[in-house]
Amino acid sequence: MNSPELPFLTKHKDDLILTVYIQPRASKNQVCGIQGEELKIRLTSPPVDGAANKLCREFIAELFDVSKSSVEIISGETSRHKRLRITGSYSGQFDSHISTLGKALGTGHTH
Repeated sequence: MNSPELPFLTKHKDDLILTVYIQPRASKNQVCGIQGEELKIRLTSPPVDGAANKLCREFIAELFDVSKSSVEIISGETSRHKRLRITGSYSGQFDSHISTLGKALGTGHTH
């Protein structure tokens, strides 16, 4: 199931699939909008030795209030364009977080 206002997000069973575009070496970690059909995220870490991937997983885990082990990069390990799977523990777990994310896109979510 895709939402027209959140084209980067797909629900698959109890999991979420996010399509993201990562901008490394930013001044702060931030969700900064939608670019094409991807969620654009700025991260402070450089794209070396998996640092940006690690921070990406940590940032998404914090954003969706799940453990870091619940966030998996399923494609794009070496690319700025990534697909992530967020594993849920129960049906409906992410509904409030999806709503929060929609609001964050209007204000710019930072951590």
